[in-house]
Amino acid sequence: MLRIRYALLILWAAGLAAQTADQIFSKILQPVLERDCQGCHGSTQALSKFDVRTREALIKGGARGTAIVPGNADASLLIHVLEGRNKLQMPPGGDSKKMSPEVISGFRAWVDAGAPWPEKSADSKWAYKEEDLWAFRPLRRFGPEKGIDDFINAQLAERGIAAAAKADRHTLIRRATFDLTGLPPTPEEVAAFLVDKSPDAWKNLVERLLASPQYGERWGRHWLDVVRYADTSGYSNDFERPNAWRYRDYVIRSFNQDKPYDQFIREQIAGDELYPNNPEAIIATGFLRAGPWEHTAMSVEAVTRQLFLDDVTHATAATFLGLTLGCAKCHDHKFDPIPTRDYYSMQAVFASTEFARPKLPFQDYENTSDLPGSAAQMRALYDRSKAKMDAYRTAAALDLMKKHGVSRPEDLPKGELDRAMAEGLGMNPEKFEEFKLYQKHSQLFQESLDRFEPKAYAVSSGPVDGATDGGGTLKYVKRADYKPAVIRVLPGGNIQAPTEPVAPGLLSALEKYGAYPSPMVPDSVTGRRSVLAKWIADPKNPLTARVMVNRIWQDHFGRGIAGDTNNLGKMGKKPTHPELLDSLAQRFIDGGWSVKNIHRLIMMSDTYQRASTCPEPRATLFACFSPRRIEAEVLRDSILAASGELSVDAGGPGTFPQINEDVARQPQHRMGSLAPAYHSSPLRRQRNRRTIYMFQQRSLVDPMVEVFNGPSLDLSCERREASIVPTQAFTLFNSQFVHDMALAMASRIAKEGRGVDAQIRRAFQLAYGREPEPRELELSRVHVDNMVAFHRGNAPPEKLRHKRLVHKITSELTGQTFEFVQQEDPLPYEPNLHASDVSPQIRALSDLTLTLLNSNEFLYVY
Repeated sequence: MLRIRYALLILWAAGLAAQTADQIFSKILQPVLERDCQGCHGSTQALSKFDVRTREALIKGGARGTAIVPGNADASLLIHVLEGRNKLQMPPGGDSKKMSPEVISGFRAWVDAGAPWPEKSADSKWAYKEEDLWAFRPLRRFGPEKGIDDFINAQLAERGIAAAAKADRHTLIRRATFDLTGLPPTPEEVAAFLVDKSPDAWKNLVERLLASPQYGERWGRHWLDVVRYADTSGYSNDFERPNAWRYRDYVIRSFNQDKPYDQFIREQIAGDELYPNNPEAIIATGFLRAGPWEHTAMSVEAVTRQLFLDDVTHATAATFLGLTLGCAKCHDHKFDPIPTRDYYSMQAVFASTEFARPKLPFQDYENTSDLPGSAAQMRALYDRSKAKMDAYRTAAALDLMKKHGVSRPEDLPKGELDRAMAEGLGMNPEKFEEFKLYQKHSQLFQESLDRFEPKAYAVSSGPVDGATDGGGTLKYVKRADYKPAVIRVLPGGNIQAPTEPVAPGLLSALEKYGAYPSPMVPDSVTGRRSVLAKWIADPKNPLTARVMVNRIWQDHFGRGIAGDTNNLGKMGKKPTHPELLDSLAQRFIDGGWSVKNIHRLIMMSDTYQRASTCPEPRATLFACFSPRRIEAEVLRDSILAASGELSVDAGGPGTFPQINEDVARQPQHRMGSLAPAYHSSPLRRQRNRRTIYMFQQRSLVDPMVEVFNGPSLDLSCERREASIVPTQAFTLFNSQFVHDMALAMASRIAKEGRGVDAQIRRAFQLAYGREPEPRELELSRVHVDNMVAFHRGNAPPEKLRHKRLVHKITSELTGQTFEFVQQEDPLPYEPNLHASDVSPQIRALSDLTLTLLNSNEFLYVY
């Protein structure tokens, strides 16, 4: 009796006492049986001959007899085991794996009620309020006469909130230029806009910025955040993806061309199937390979393949549909109407998707100007490493030839030389470690040489003969032998416990709640992704347009209309203005899926042009413009622009910027070995390109980008955060890069202004886009005068002398530590301007410019 009372108490505390046994089973017990039990007691294996998939099987039990006695929990072995009244423990694994009291009490109550087994249905699993399903519902159409301001102002009026006044023209040009190009306006652009009093001045400014090639670089970066673009694969080796840069450039071109968004979707998901003769579409499929992935000799192919399938399923749903499918990998989604079966059906769409790196000629519009020189530089590094490695191999061959009494290496017993090199025969431990390092470096440099080859980092439906790039085709040599894997439901995501197979399919929730039917997906090798791409890009899909316009709104205002741009499901933040979101989504579709048209609608509104001076909660309701700090890449690019050092080179393989010396010189480990040392690109025009063109290495992020909340290269970054930490101040005030750029900026203003006052004015124009106020001018003049006196009495620091880079490595075999001298860059380095190259006057001006580059006015958009 006490046990029954305790069970009822637990059920009451969990809010389940009023529920029927059918509801308890559907909501609590059935998911537990599927997630935690069927892996060992299901279709693939039934340990102890016990199967938990049906009521009849539970009653029958297994090797230990009947498991449940309907109507009598006290007589049921299953209850004894769950409650710990039996030596047998389920689930195994100690107390940490034990089911919660609520679940155990639920099982007891369910058995006492006769163990009813209702048919599984979505309605019994998910109880929704209408607001939980808003994103799945069809778009509502509003007349074109109802604009952005009508929706925003209606809410403000309803709450009695006054909107902020219109921002001044200086604020507006700075805001718009940063928003659309990611760069500060030049002083000349600011001056021209301030004197332009024509009615179309603002409209003309917006159009000029949208037509700028820098627009694609700015908005391409937003997209690359979401898709996790990188030039390396991550994990312990972090191997290079030599041709991935062509996808980055494809994204930038697509935004500059204002490519219709529905076409942008189709190309990235199924460009190889839908447009096989279009080079852009082949390059676009690099999206499907953007996540971290690695397969090595120590990997299990089935595991690494499943990692890709999970990743591409999640990424596609989050990027284009704003849904999180991760929960459904292990069990029916806890919050959104996405059954596990739907998850694996969508995953089956990618079952025939294989990695490919086909030859694809460089196009006229791609920047290949630096390829010959950069390839020669990489070839020199490779040749050096290979020569060092070959020297060891030659010495070993001579020893073996002497031992076997032969005069030529080819006369040695088959495989003898390879075995000697693998085991380090004839080499002392230090030499063996050095040989292995050169071997690793040769491998990495050889792969990097592919960076300059006309190939696409892409996918195909089934393997492409001669262009297979790993993935699921490791065991297939020829396409003719290929058969796509059968996708099965994996309870708990356990690849070792697959259950029933599923056919390729799409998400049923959109048909159920959005009246948007799902077409049939073929189970042939080709055509699967084509159906998915068209289904996502269809105007009738209620999610697609909402997701993209919400992203665009967020990147203008700092927050989306719906606050979580990757999650429009139940647990995502609900839209503050749902009708506005639908209106923009519908106008997006009606306008030919033009992203630039949405920019126009937003930026021509009063809402966008409001001043930033208003307290919360008005900013949340867009009664004013919320100030925000510029992102890490925009900060670096703005410093380069103000200094006059920003390179206009666009596109092509990633370059290597100047980064903190202590980070650049630190050892980078690669699977028990050392990677080659980091070298900044030798030419200033190469290393001072926009940050989007940096080589994106997952294991070595530019410290400036990292400390200023740069995106994760492993996880989709739906929104940049803006933390404030001391290391940001250290980076801006102490780093060599910022000091070098402050000196370059000082040299620039010394040339562009006659006299100290003119030079100070020019510094303010370059940093802030405005003239200094009288008090600012006076204080700056005094500061420069004081610093001139200081620098005249103090010699500048000496130029740093190049030191050879010595790294240490600990042998995996012996535990001994050895030193290794890293190779130097084969090309001469073009240095930045140094303090010893300039006069005390310019050094004093650099103290002023350094201060301006560290100010809030430089770092924030208002």
